Amino acid sequence: MNLNPTGFGLAVLRRVAANPWLQRTGLGPRFDRLVYHGSRAGFAAATAGNRAFKAARSLSAPGRPPGAGPAGVFDLTPTDDQAMLREAAARFAGERLRSAAANADEACAAPTELLDEAAGLGLASLSVPESLDGAGAEHSAVTGALIAEALAHGDMGLAVACLAPVSAANALLRWGTAEQQAAYLAPFAGEQPPVAAIAVAEPRTLFDPLTPATTATAQGDEVRLDGIKTLVPRAADAEFFLVTAAAADGGIGVYIAERDTPGLSIDVEPAMGLRAAGTGRLTLTDARVPAGNQLGGDAGCDVRELIALSRLAWCALAAGTGQAVLDYVTDYANDRQAFGEPISHRQAVAFAIADMAIELEGLRLAAWRAAALADAGKPFTKEAAIAHRLAGRHGMAIGSWGVQLLGGHGFVKEHPVERWYRDLRAVGVMHGGACL
Repeated sequence: MNLNPTGFGLAVLRRVAANPWLQRTGLGPRFDRLVYHGSRAGFAAATAGNRAFKAARSLSAPGRPPGAGPAGVFDLTPTDDQAMLREAAARFAGERLRSAAANADEACAAPTELLDEAAGLGLASLSVPESLDGAGAEHSAVTGALIAEALAHGDMGLAVACLAPVSAANALLRWGTAEQQAAYLAPFAGEQPPVAAIAVAEPRTLFDPLTPATTATAQGDEVRLDGIKTLVPRAADAEFFLVTAAAADGGIGVYIAERDTPGLSIDVEPAMGLRAAGTGRLTLTDARVPAGNQLGGDAGCDVRELIALSRLAWCALAAGTGQAVLDYVTDYANDRQAFGEPISHRQAVAFAIADMAIELEGLRLAAWRAAALADAGKPFTKEAAIAHRLAGRHGMAIGSWGVQLLGGHGFVKEHPVERWYRDLRAVGVMHGGACL
Protein backbone atom coordinates (compact mmCIF):
# COMPACT_ATOMS: atom_id res chain seq x y z
CA MET A 1 0.00 0.00 0.00
CA ASN A 2 1.38 3.41 -1.00
CA LEU A 3 1.01 6.07 1.67
CA ASN A 4 1.30 9.78 1.11
CA PRO A 5 4.15 11.00 3.33
CA THR A 6 2.29 14.15 4.29
CA GLY A 7 -0.90 12.33 5.08
CA PHE A 8 0.78 9.71 7.20
CA GLY A 9 2.91 12.14 9.20
CA LEU A 10 -0.03 14.39 9.94
CA ALA A 11 -2.27 11.43 10.71
CA VAL A 12 0.08 10.23 13.43
CA LEU A 13 0.26 13.65 15.07
CA ARG A 14 -3.44 14.39 14.71
CA ARG A 15 -4.40 11.03 16.13
CA VAL A 16 -2.37 11.82 19.23
CA ALA A 17 -3.65 15.40 19.33
CA ALA A 18 -7.23 14.14 19.14
CA ASN A 19 -7.08 12.73 22.66
CA PRO A 20 -9.92 14.47 24.55
CA TRP A 21 -7.75 15.18 27.59
CA LEU A 22 -4.96 16.84 25.59
CA GLN A 23 -6.27 20.36 26.09
CA ARG A 24 -6.99 19.72 29.75
CA THR A 25 -3.35 18.82 30.36
CA GLY A 26 -2.18 22.03 28.70
CA LEU A 27 -0.23 20.18 26.00
CA GLY A 28 -2.50 21.15 23.13
CA PRO A 29 -0.48 24.16 21.95
CA ARG A 30 2.71 22.12 21.64
CA PHE A 31 1.04 19.50 19.48
CA ASP A 32 -0.58 22.23 17.42
CA ARG A 33 2.95 23.42 16.66
CA LEU A 34 4.01 19.90 15.76
CA VAL A 35 1.12 19.53 13.33
CA TYR A 36 1.95 22.93 11.86
CA HIS A 37 5.60 22.05 11.33
CA GLY A 38 4.64 18.62 10.01
CA SER A 39 2.41 20.30 7.44
CA ARG A 40 5.20 22.62 6.35
CA ALA A 41 7.61 19.71 5.96
CA GLY A 42 5.11 17.51 4.18
CA PHE A 43 3.97 20.01 1.60
CA ALA A 44 7.52 20.95 0.56
CA ALA A 45 7.90 21.18 -3.20
CA ALA A 46 11.54 22.27 -3.45
CA THR A 47 14.41 19.84 -3.19
CA ALA A 48 17.38 20.24 -0.87
CA GLY A 49 19.99 19.25 -3.43
CA ASN A 50 21.24 22.81 -3.94
CA ARG A 51 20.51 24.18 -0.51
CA ALA A 52 22.72 27.07 0.52
CA PHE A 53 23.29 27.27 4.26
CA LYS A 54 23.07 31.01 4.83
CA ALA A 55 21.59 32.79 7.78
CA ALA A 56 18.16 34.15 6.93
CA ARG A 57 18.22 36.33 10.02
CA SER A 58 20.65 37.72 12.52
CA LEU A 59 20.54 36.37 16.07
CA SER A 60 21.90 38.32 19.00
CA ALA A 61 22.55 35.09 20.92
CA PRO A 62 22.20 31.36 20.29
CA GLY A 63 18.87 29.79 21.21
CA ARG A 64 19.13 27.37 24.10
CA PRO A 65 15.77 25.91 25.21
CA PRO A 66 15.89 25.11 28.91
CA GLY A 67 16.49 21.53 29.98
CA ALA A 68 13.92 19.54 31.87
CA GLY A 69 15.63 20.45 35.15
CA PRO A 70 15.69 18.44 38.37
CA ALA A 71 12.41 16.80 39.33
CA GLY A 72 13.14 16.93 43.06
CA VAL A 73 12.70 13.17 43.38
CA PHE A 74 14.16 10.30 41.39
CA ASP A 75 11.22 9.41 39.16
CA LEU A 76 11.65 8.08 35.64
CA THR A 77 7.94 7.89 34.91
CA PRO A 78 7.43 9.62 31.53
CA THR A 79 5.43 12.82 31.64
CA ASP A 80 2.22 13.09 29.63
CA ASP A 81 4.15 15.03 26.99
CA GLN A 82 6.85 12.37 26.76
CA ALA A 83 4.31 9.54 26.70
CA MET A 84 2.49 11.05 23.72
CA LEU A 85 5.70 11.65 21.78
CA ARG A 86 6.74 8.06 22.47
CA GLU A 87 3.30 6.84 21.39
CA ALA A 88 3.56 8.70 18.08
CA ALA A 89 7.06 7.29 17.46
CA ALA A 90 5.98 3.78 18.44
CA ARG A 91 3.00 3.87 16.10
CA PHE A 92 5.18 5.03 13.22
CA ALA A 93 7.73 2.31 14.01
CA GLY A 94 5.11 -0.42 14.18
CA GLU A 95 3.13 0.62 11.12
CA ARG A 96 5.94 1.69 8.81
CA LEU A 97 9.47 0.83 9.95
CA ARG A 98 8.85 -2.82 10.84
CA SER A 99 7.36 -3.68 7.45
CA ALA A 100 10.05 -1.85 5.45
CA ALA A 101 13.04 -3.12 7.45
CA ALA A 102 13.86 -6.32 5.57
CA ASN A 103 13.94 -4.67 2.13
CA ALA A 104 15.92 -1.71 3.49
CA ASP A 105 18.47 -4.08 5.02
CA GLU A 106 18.82 -5.88 1.69
CA ALA A 107 19.17 -2.61 -0.24
CA CYS A 108 21.56 -1.10 2.35
CA ALA A 109 19.48 2.08 2.29
CA ALA A 110 16.21 3.38 3.66
CA PRO A 111 13.41 4.12 1.17
CA THR A 112 13.23 7.81 0.30
CA GLU A 113 9.49 7.94 0.84
CA LEU A 114 9.88 6.44 4.32
CA LEU A 115 12.50 9.02 5.28
CA ASP A 116 10.17 11.74 3.99
CA GLU A 117 7.43 10.38 6.22
CA ALA A 118 9.80 10.39 9.19
CA ALA A 119 10.76 14.00 8.45
CA GLY A 120 7.05 14.80 8.29
CA LEU A 121 6.70 13.75 11.93
CA GLY A 122 8.54 16.96 12.85
CA LEU A 123 11.04 15.35 15.25
CA ALA A 124 13.85 17.59 14.01
CA SER A 125 11.70 20.64 14.70
CA LEU A 126 11.68 19.65 18.38
CA SER A 127 15.42 20.43 18.36
CA VAL A 128 14.88 23.96 17.02
CA PRO A 129 14.04 26.71 19.54
CA GLU A 130 10.92 28.80 19.09
CA SER A 131 13.13 31.82 18.38
CA LEU A 132 14.00 30.08 15.10
CA ASP A 133 10.38 29.10 14.38
CA GLY A 134 10.87 25.60 15.75
CA ALA A 135 8.68 23.57 18.09
CA GLY A 136 11.30 23.09 20.82
CA ALA A 137 10.18 24.79 24.01
CA GLU A 138 12.29 22.43 26.13
CA HIS A 139 15.15 20.04 25.41
CA SER A 140 15.29 16.72 27.23
CA ALA A 141 17.71 13.81 26.87
CA VAL A 142 15.13 11.50 28.47
CA THR A 143 12.57 12.46 25.83
CA GLY A 144 15.10 11.78 23.10
CA ALA A 145 15.89 8.38 24.60
CA LEU A 146 12.21 7.43 24.72
CA ILE A 147 11.72 8.40 21.06
CA ALA A 148 14.88 6.54 19.95
CA GLU A 149 13.84 3.41 21.84
CA ALA A 150 10.36 3.48 20.34
CA LEU A 151 11.69 3.84 16.79
CA ALA A 152 14.29 1.08 17.28
CA HIS A 153 11.54 -1.32 18.31
CA GLY A 154 10.54 -1.14 14.64
CA ASP A 155 14.09 -1.44 13.30
CA MET A 156 17.41 -0.06 14.53
CA GLY A 157 18.90 0.63 11.12
CA LEU A 158 15.88 2.62 9.97
CA ALA A 159 15.70 4.36 13.34
CA VAL A 160 19.31 5.54 12.94
CA ALA A 161 18.53 6.76 9.41
CA CYS A 162 15.54 8.73 10.73
CA LEU A 163 17.40 10.16 13.73
CA ALA A 164 20.74 11.07 12.12
CA PRO A 165 19.54 14.59 11.11
CA VAL A 166 17.87 15.04 14.51
CA SER A 167 21.18 14.19 16.21
CA ALA A 168 23.02 16.85 14.21
CA ALA A 169 20.29 19.35 15.11
CA ASN A 170 20.66 18.45 18.80
CA ALA A 171 24.40 19.18 18.66
CA LEU A 172 23.79 22.53 16.96
CA LEU A 173 21.17 23.34 19.57
CA ARG A 174 23.50 22.60 22.49
CA TRP A 175 26.71 24.18 21.21
CA GLY A 176 26.11 26.12 18.00
CA THR A 177 26.84 29.84 17.92
CA ALA A 178 24.11 32.30 16.93
CA GLU A 179 25.48 32.42 13.39
CA GLN A 180 25.72 28.63 13.13
CA GLN A 181 22.20 28.16 14.42
CA ALA A 182 20.79 30.74 12.03
CA ALA A 183 22.51 29.09 9.06
CA TYR A 184 22.41 25.38 9.88
CA LEU A 185 19.83 24.81 12.64
CA ALA A 186 16.99 27.02 11.41
CA PRO A 187 16.41 24.93 8.23
CA PHE A 188 15.38 21.97 10.41
CA ALA A 189 12.17 23.86 11.17
CA GLY A 190 11.61 24.69 7.51
CA GLU A 191 9.65 23.10 4.74
CA GLN A 192 12.22 20.39 4.03
CA PRO A 193 14.63 19.62 6.88
CA PRO A 194 18.21 19.01 5.74
CA VAL A 195 19.94 15.65 6.00
CA ALA A 196 22.99 15.79 8.26
CA ALA A 197 25.11 13.41 10.29
CA ILE A 198 27.68 13.35 13.07
CA ALA A 199 30.99 11.76 11.98
CA VAL A 200 33.06 10.45 14.89
CA ALA A 201 34.19 6.84 14.30
CA GLU A 202 37.43 6.05 12.50
CA PRO A 203 38.73 2.82 10.93
CA ARG A 204 41.35 2.11 13.58
CA THR A 205 41.82 -0.78 15.99
CA LEU A 206 40.77 0.13 19.55
CA PHE A 207 39.50 3.51 18.38
CA ASP A 208 38.98 6.05 21.15
CA PRO A 209 36.57 8.86 20.20
CA LEU A 210 38.47 11.24 22.48
CA THR A 211 41.74 10.73 20.58
CA PRO A 212 40.80 11.10 16.91
CA ALA A 213 43.42 10.67 14.21
CA THR A 214 41.58 13.19 12.03
CA THR A 215 43.33 16.54 12.36
CA ALA A 216 42.20 20.16 12.16
CA THR A 217 44.90 22.67 11.21
CA ALA A 218 44.17 26.39 11.39
CA GLN A 219 45.31 28.27 8.32
CA GLY A 220 44.27 31.91 8.35
CA ASP A 221 40.52 32.20 8.14
CA GLU A 222 40.19 28.50 7.27
CA VAL A 223 40.64 25.14 8.97
CA ARG A 224 42.15 22.23 7.05
CA LEU A 225 40.67 18.81 7.87
CA ASP A 226 42.56 15.60 7.14
CA GLY A 227 41.50 12.08 8.07
CA ILE A 228 38.95 9.33 7.54
CA LYS A 229 35.58 8.89 9.23
CA THR A 230 33.69 5.64 8.99
CA LEU A 231 30.19 4.25 9.61
CA VAL A 232 28.57 7.64 9.04
CA PRO A 233 24.78 7.19 8.70
CA ARG A 234 23.14 8.48 5.53
CA ALA A 235 26.51 9.66 4.26
CA ALA A 236 25.51 9.46 0.60
CA ASP A 237 22.67 11.99 0.92
CA ALA A 238 23.83 14.13 3.86
CA GLU A 239 24.10 17.86 3.12
CA PHE A 240 26.59 18.55 5.89
CA PHE A 241 28.54 16.69 8.55
CA LEU A 242 29.71 17.44 12.08
CA VAL A 243 33.26 16.08 12.09
CA THR A 244 35.38 15.57 15.20
CA ALA A 245 39.08 16.33 14.78
CA ALA A 246 42.17 16.91 16.90
CA ALA A 247 43.62 20.41 16.90
CA ALA A 248 47.31 21.34 17.04
CA ASP A 249 46.97 22.52 20.65
CA GLY A 250 45.89 19.05 21.76
CA GLY A 251 42.21 19.85 22.04
CA ILE A 252 39.35 18.27 20.11
CA GLY A 253 36.91 20.25 18.03
CA VAL A 254 33.82 19.59 15.96
CA TYR A 255 33.70 21.16 12.51
CA ILE A 256 30.79 21.71 10.15
CA ALA A 257 31.73 20.42 6.70
CA GLU A 258 29.27 20.72 3.84
CA ARG A 259 29.18 17.85 1.36
CA ASP A 260 30.51 19.95 -1.52
CA THR A 261 33.62 20.98 0.44
CA PRO A 262 36.68 20.48 -1.82
CA GLY A 263 38.76 17.61 -0.52
CA LEU A 264 35.77 15.80 1.05
CA SER A 265 34.79 12.54 -0.64
CA ILE A 266 32.06 10.07 0.29
CA ASP A 267 32.07 6.31 -0.30
CA VAL A 268 29.27 3.85 0.44
CA GLU A 269 30.35 1.48 3.22
CA PRO A 270 27.80 -1.25 4.03
CA ALA A 271 28.49 -2.94 7.34
CA MET A 272 27.48 -6.15 9.09
CA GLY A 273 24.61 -4.39 10.82
CA LEU A 274 22.72 -1.11 10.53
CA ARG A 275 22.60 -1.66 6.79
CA ALA A 276 19.35 0.28 6.45
CA ALA A 277 21.13 3.34 7.86
CA GLY A 278 23.12 3.71 4.64
CA THR A 279 26.49 3.98 6.38
CA GLY A 280 29.38 5.50 4.46
CA ARG A 281 33.00 6.64 4.74
CA LEU A 282 34.21 10.24 4.64
CA THR A 283 37.73 10.88 3.37
CA LEU A 284 39.04 14.34 4.16
CA THR A 285 42.17 15.34 2.26
CA ASP A 286 43.12 18.99 2.64
CA ALA A 287 39.41 19.74 3.08
CA ARG A 288 39.10 23.40 4.00
CA VAL A 289 36.18 24.87 5.91
CA PRO A 290 35.75 28.41 7.26
CA ALA A 291 37.23 28.95 10.70
CA GLY A 292 33.76 30.03 11.80
CA ASN A 293 32.54 26.49 11.15
CA GLN A 294 34.04 25.19 14.37
CA LEU A 295 31.01 24.18 16.41
CA GLY A 296 30.70 26.61 19.30
CA GLY A 297 33.08 29.14 17.73
CA ASP A 298 36.26 29.95 19.59
CA ALA A 299 34.82 28.40 22.76
CA GLY A 300 34.32 25.10 20.94
CA CYS A 301 32.00 22.43 22.26
CA ASP A 302 32.24 19.85 25.01
CA VAL A 303 33.27 16.82 22.94
CA ARG A 304 33.28 14.57 26.00
CA GLU A 305 29.65 15.47 26.63
CA LEU A 306 28.85 15.00 22.93
CA ILE A 307 30.27 11.47 23.09
CA ALA A 308 28.34 10.76 26.29
CA LEU A 309 25.06 11.87 24.71
CA SER A 310 25.87 9.77 21.66
CA ARG A 311 26.45 6.75 23.87
CA LEU A 312 23.08 7.29 25.54
CA ALA A 313 21.39 7.43 22.16
CA TRP A 314 22.91 4.06 21.26
CA CYS A 315 21.79 2.68 24.62
CA ALA A 316 18.22 3.72 23.84
CA LEU A 317 18.43 2.15 20.39
CA ALA A 318 19.73 -1.06 21.97
CA ALA A 319 16.84 -1.09 24.45
CA GLY A 320 14.29 -0.73 21.66
CA THR A 321 15.79 -3.49 19.53
CA GLY A 322 16.35 -5.70 22.56
CA GLN A 323 12.68 -5.32 23.44
CA ALA A 324 11.76 -6.32 19.89
CA VAL A 325 13.87 -9.49 20.25
CA LEU A 326 12.33 -10.30 23.64
CA ASP A 327 8.76 -9.80 22.39
CA TYR A 328 9.35 -11.90 19.28
CA VAL A 329 11.10 -14.74 21.09
CA THR A 330 8.46 -14.85 23.83
CA ASP A 331 5.64 -15.24 21.30
CA TYR A 332 7.66 -17.79 19.34
CA ALA A 333 8.42 -19.89 22.45
CA ASN A 334 4.76 -19.89 23.47
CA ASP A 335 3.58 -20.92 19.99
CA ARG A 336 6.30 -23.40 19.01
CA GLN A 337 5.39 -26.97 19.95
CA ALA A 338 7.86 -29.72 20.79
CA PHE A 339 7.01 -33.07 22.33
CA GLY A 340 3.40 -32.06 22.71
CA GLU A 341 3.89 -28.77 24.55
CA PRO A 342 5.16 -25.21 23.95
CA ILE A 343 8.94 -24.95 24.20
CA SER A 344 8.43 -22.16 26.75
CA HIS A 345 7.51 -24.91 29.24
CA ARG A 346 11.13 -26.08 29.16
CA GLN A 347 13.16 -24.54 31.98
CA ALA A 348 16.19 -23.86 29.77
CA VAL A 349 14.05 -21.80 27.41
CA ALA A 350 12.05 -20.04 30.13
CA PHE A 351 15.17 -19.15 32.12
CA ALA A 352 16.93 -17.79 29.02
CA ILE A 353 13.97 -15.54 28.23
CA ALA A 354 13.87 -14.40 31.86
CA ASP A 355 17.57 -13.53 31.70
CA MET A 356 16.95 -11.52 28.53
CA ALA A 357 14.22 -9.53 30.28
CA ILE A 358 16.41 -8.88 33.33
CA GLU A 359 19.39 -7.63 31.32
CA LEU A 360 17.13 -5.51 29.15
CA GLU A 361 15.62 -3.76 32.17
CA GLY A 362 19.09 -3.17 33.58
CA LEU A 363 20.54 -1.50 30.49
CA ARG A 364 17.37 0.54 29.95
CA LEU A 365 17.29 1.89 33.49
CA ALA A 366 21.01 2.68 33.39
CA ALA A 367 20.47 4.75 30.24
CA TRP A 368 17.43 6.54 31.68
CA ARG A 369 19.33 7.36 34.86
CA ALA A 370 22.21 8.91 32.95
CA ALA A 371 19.80 10.85 30.72
CA ALA A 372 17.92 12.11 33.78
CA LEU A 373 21.21 13.36 35.25
CA ALA A 374 21.95 15.18 31.99
CA ASP A 375 18.55 16.85 32.11
CA ALA A 376 19.17 17.88 35.70
CA GLY A 377 22.44 19.57 34.70
CA LYS A 378 24.52 17.15 36.76
CA PRO A 379 27.65 15.21 35.70
CA PHE A 380 26.61 12.16 33.72
CA THR A 381 29.55 11.09 31.55
CA LYS A 382 30.55 8.24 33.90
CA GLU A 383 26.97 7.01 34.09
CA ALA A 384 26.68 7.23 30.29
CA ALA A 385 29.85 5.14 29.90
CA ILE A 386 28.46 2.52 32.28
CA ALA A 387 25.15 2.40 30.43
CA HIS A 388 26.93 2.10 27.09
CA ARG A 389 29.05 -0.75 28.39
CA LEU A 390 25.93 -2.58 29.57
CA ALA A 391 24.15 -1.95 26.28
CA GLY A 392 27.09 -3.14 24.20
CA ARG A 393 27.60 -6.33 26.21
CA HIS A 394 24.06 -7.35 27.12
CA GLY A 395 22.41 -6.01 23.99
CA MET A 396 24.60 -8.32 21.92
CA ALA A 397 23.84 -11.19 24.33
CA ILE A 398 20.08 -10.59 23.98
CA GLY A 399 20.42 -10.78 20.21
CA SER A 400 22.49 -13.95 20.46
CA TRP A 401 20.00 -15.60 22.80
CA GLY A 402 17.22 -14.66 20.42
CA VAL A 403 18.95 -16.40 17.52
CA GLN A 404 19.68 -19.51 19.59
CA LEU A 405 16.17 -19.84 20.98
CA LEU A 406 14.73 -19.81 17.48
CA GLY A 407 17.10 -22.61 16.49
CA GLY A 408 17.39 -22.95 12.72
CA HIS A 409 14.74 -20.25 12.31
CA GLY A 410 17.07 -17.80 13.99
CA PHE A 411 19.65 -18.23 11.25
CA VAL A 412 17.43 -17.44 8.27
CA LYS A 413 16.06 -14.15 7.02
CA GLU A 414 12.47 -15.36 7.21
CA HIS A 415 12.55 -14.20 10.82
CA PRO A 416 13.85 -10.73 11.77
CA VAL A 417 15.89 -11.86 14.78
CA GLU A 418 19.07 -12.45 12.77
CA ARG A 419 18.90 -8.83 11.53
CA TRP A 420 18.30 -7.51 15.02
CA TYR A 421 21.28 -9.53 16.26
CA ARG A 422 23.53 -7.94 13.62
CA ASP A 423 22.24 -4.49 14.55
CA LEU A 424 22.74 -5.04 18.28
CA ARG A 425 26.38 -6.01 17.71
CA ALA A 426 26.94 -2.48 16.37
CA VAL A 427 26.09 -0.80 19.67
CA GLY A 428 29.42 -1.60 21.31
CA VAL A 429 31.50 -0.21 18.45
CA MET A 430 29.48 2.77 17.22
CA HIS A 431 30.47 6.31 18.16
CA GLY A 432 28.65 9.36 16.85
CA GLY A 433 25.88 9.15 14.30
CA ALA A 434 23.29 9.48 17.05
CA CYS A 435 23.04 12.08 19.82
CA LEU A 436 20.33 12.93 22.34
